[in-house]
Amino acid sequence: LLVREGELIAVKRGPSARLVGLAVDLGTTKLAGYLLDLETGKTLTSQGAMNPQISYGEDVITRLAYACKSNDAARQLQEAVMGALNEMASALCQEVGAKVTDIVEAVVAGNTAMHHLMAGLPVNNLAVAPYRPAIKESLHIKARELGLSLMPGAYVYLPPIVDGFVGSDHVAMMLATGIAAQGTEPDHLREAILAIDIGTNTEVSLRADGKISTVSCASGPAFEGAHIKDGMRAGPGAIERLNLSGNNISYQTIDGAAAAGLCGSGILDAVAQLLAAGVIDRSGRMSEHERVRTLDGRREFVIVEDAEGRASISITQGDIREIQLAKSAISMGIDTLLANRGYGGQDLDRVIIAGAFGSYIDVDSAIQIGMLPELPRRRFKQVGNAAGTGARMMTLSSRKRNEAETLASSIEYVELATDPSFAASFVKSTLLGQTTTRD
Repeated sequence: LLVREGELIAVKRGPSARLVGLAVDLGTTKLAGYLLDLETGKTLTSQGAMNPQISYGEDVITRLAYACKSNDAARQLQEAVMGALNEMASALCQEVGAKVTDIVEAVVAGNTAMHHLMAGLPVNNLAVAPYRPAIKESLHIKARELGLSLMPGAYVYLPPIVDGFVGSDHVAMMLATGIAAQGTEPDHLREAILAIDIGTNTEVSLRADGKISTVSCASGPAFEGAHIKDGMRAGPGAIERLNLSGNNISYQTIDGAAAAGLCGSGILDAVAQLLAAGVIDRSGRMSEHERVRTLDGRREFVIVEDAEGRASISITQGDIREIQLAKSAISMGIDTLLANRGYGGQDLDRVIIAGAFGSYIDVDSAIQIGMLPELPRRRFKQVGNAAGTGARMMTLSSRKRNEAETLASSIEYVELATDPSFAASFVKSTLLGQTTTRD
């Protein structure tokens, strides 16, 4: 007999009966799913997939606008992601010889828009200022009510969210990294820690003096390769590392395959290398160089030429502007949090970088273009998909769920748009390189 908080949810028979849990990081662009053995706590297998809602818009604002058109439109978005999750659950179970009806509990962590669209909550208030969620508290919903085909009595736990653009995925990330944990050593309590979860929407948290402040940054999809001329998502052939020396380009592609385009980390490297070589100045303007050409009135820097000497992969002036906007959003969020608490970048003891993109970026390149504070490299730690780790923790432990709920309620949310210096600061932060008071 399987009992959940006093409710009988299933009857299993025989020694082969399995107790399996599903943990999901529901991202704007990608889904990450994990199948867990609830008796041993072991992760049995995992899988990634694209969020099919992307066909309705690459960013959350576009999807929210679509959902606000009608109830049918919102239902289409909800059904799209449920279909993907059902496919993922089936594939994960097949890998380990389990059945989807063995899944007795699921945890899904995502940003506020993904959370609301999945749960069928109204999103009208999320789409307009001041961007307030319909609910912040955690939810326990029958899987079958969401359209998720698990054990008939199974529940889906949706962790609490912080505010309009800081969702349960960020709470899960902070839970996994332990930055909210209060240690007993004085040095631990004094540590100033910055946690950044980089994605289409980037969340930044500062833990200092026993308090946590969080801000959301609309960094956009450029680091996913979107809106970049030869951009692509991380896959075989994507240039992920790049170095420029004089007129010579060296690069590394994923799986060593023939170069097919630039993924996020390669784009970031390219901008940093062009800045260091003086091909672009701090305003992002592209100057003369042997590899700079003008095609159809558009300046571009040639990275890979085809057999006839034409540019097959290049980075354009427009691409530079897209990266400047993404970089500016993140650096602005960091600077605002630090300023509000009376800290400078050099006061940070640790910087934790999470997210799929954050796992692969070259931190030195991010520092060089001014996206991250200029600190000794040893203070940075890249932790991968910590939101997925936090979701797994909450799948296995009710105590961790309680910790997440306490954490979410204690976070101070800082709204960037209401900062009086926002407009001027944003323009300044588009400059490439580390800014100073003279900029």
